[in-house]
Amino acid sequence: MTDPRAVLNNPFKELGEIPEKKYRNGYIVESIYIPMRDGVNIAATICLPKGISPIEKIPTILTQTRYWRAKKLRIPFRWILDEIVTTTPNPEIITSRGYAFIITDVRGTGASLGTRNIPWSEEEVKDGSEIVDWIISQPWSDGNVVSKGISYAGTTAELITTINHSAIKAIILGHGVWDSYLDVVFPGGIYDNSFMQTWSFLGFNLDINNPKVFRQLLPSDWLFSKGVKPVDSDGNLNFLNEAIEKHKLNRYVHEHAKDRNYRDEALPDGTQYDDIIMNRQSRIEESNIPMLIWCSWYDSGYVDAVIHRFLNLTNPMIAILGDWNHGAASPANQFFSNRTAVTPSPNERINAFINFFDTCIYDDGIKEKVLHYYTMAEEEWKKTSVWPPKGHKYQRWYLTENLALSKEMPDKDIGENNYKINFRATTGRLNRWWTLLGQPISYKNRAKMDEKLLCYTSLPLEKNTEITGQIIACLYLKSTHEDGALFVYLEDVDEEGNVTYVTDGEFRVIHRKISSEEPPYKILIPYHTYKKEDSAPLIPGEITELKFGLHTTSVLIRKGHRIRIAIAGHDKDTFSRYPKDGRPTITISSNKMHASYIDLPIIEK
Repeated sequence: MTDPRAVLNNPFKELGEIPEKKYRNGYIVESIYIPMRDGVNIAATICLPKGISPIEKIPTILTQTRYWRAKKLRIPFRWILDEIVTTTPNPEIITSRGYAFIITDVRGTGASLGTRNIPWSEEEVKDGSEIVDWIISQPWSDGNVVSKGISYAGTTAELITTINHSAIKAIILGHGVWDSYLDVVFPGGIYDNSFMQTWSFLGFNLDINNPKVFRQLLPSDWLFSKGVKPVDSDGNLNFLNEAIEKHKLNRYVHEHAKDRNYRDEALPDGTQYDDIIMNRQSRIEESNIPMLIWCSWYDSGYVDAVIHRFLNLTNPMIAILGDWNHGAASPANQFFSNRTAVTPSPNERINAFINFFDTCIYDDGIKEKVLHYYTMAEEEWKKTSVWPPKGHKYQRWYLTENLALSKEMPDKDIGENNYKINFRATTGRLNRWWTLLGQPISYKNRAKMDEKLLCYTSLPLEKNTEITGQIIACLYLKSTHEDGALFVYLEDVDEEGNVTYVTDGEFRVIHRKISSEEPPYKILIPYHTYKKEDSAPLIPGEITELKFGLHTTSVLIRKGHRIRIAIAGHDKDTFSRYPKDGRPTITISSNKMHASYIDLPIIEK
């Protein structure tokens, strides 16, 4: 098999080779407070190349995080490592390439003072603007600032574009949210209870400086860390203790969302889910700041966030979709589950990203939009300037009464399959949703799990078939209950019967109404508003059309393999249960009047 790091269109290679280091003597670290307009002090850790002369001016890479910018290390680690080394693998590379690196605790977190009600508030965005002002006033600054981050910090990097500051030249957003309601909180209208509860629990303990939380969630961090690093001048910890007291007033997403169901339900400050990114779109575009966006096919709904940015934003853009976990710490390709090393390596990746920043600061930058995507099983990088890619064509596969997938439409007047919801069905705790906590991804034992599901399987394919794009499911369904959830899995079944997970989609049935309104942003799947006024409980015993999209993917199903669609009504280790009581039986229709189907986006060769 061709080494994926060397194949044509590999975006990390296309960003250029690693140049000679500008600075070779390491870096110096300083932690300080930067005062904000309202008196709140923001903790910042500053890394500068060691040996930089007083007359030298360099650009700055800024990261704003809610996960502790730096850690107070335990003995003996503090004797051999600095406080930022466990936070990011980047400072040595960044400073050797001729950049200052600044990482801050956002307001209400870490060693920063203040409080927070919601993530990425407008106050937090304003802080970013003032931090940029502070940076360009420093004697070592050349007046150029770029911003990067992964996950939460990736979104802070994107939102810094909304201040339209002349010093900001480019941003890199890794694994970031676009539509917070659908991408992470309520995928398909179903509450992601496990992640939201765990993330809020983690955030609370981080904010009160309790490293014991790492013992179960992130044991390696617990081994290293005694807590957040105070600023250098806070020897008696007065400021840190004050910050911790302030943080006890923070509020967390789980308490906002756990009793809500609809997209238009207000958050505590009166804003809505749409206000986080989507309603800031015009401000992002007005900046025209070049963006590098990257994520994984397997990462929650954030994979769709990449597609939606590519379709909707006018900013110059490089978008990348690969096959790793959230943050690209480990490989996640389910067709090669024995891989141990992630490609590209973290060092290769950060050097490629700095090449992008160099282009935006020292050259003409990028002018167009391009999307690089990795086709799994085929193991090739591809590049496109449009989405869906050229050659894209939908191919319809029908769900038949004999549990087959067929290109032939049913011709019988009667045909259906009953399924009593199995509330023990699960994708485990290493799935695309749990990876948001930095977990590896593994969908092992799918054949065994499929025994609990309703499965439709095709005959062996007669030729290699590439599926790339937005998959759409259309199910004609009746149920014994008014409410419920559907989980639809696309799987590959090889000649020996081994089942490999490809992607999935989830949907709460009360959101079934397809809206004729203009969506808030361009999408390629049926539009459901998820608003309370459009809620439509099922009428028990009545056939209803349910049409929704799965998470986008790119995969090669090889000749001789079979395509499987597996349907569940719950994922017990991840999502809330619908309905809360009872055990529905659903009936999938497979006849000429109500022919349930799946539309697969095929790339013709």
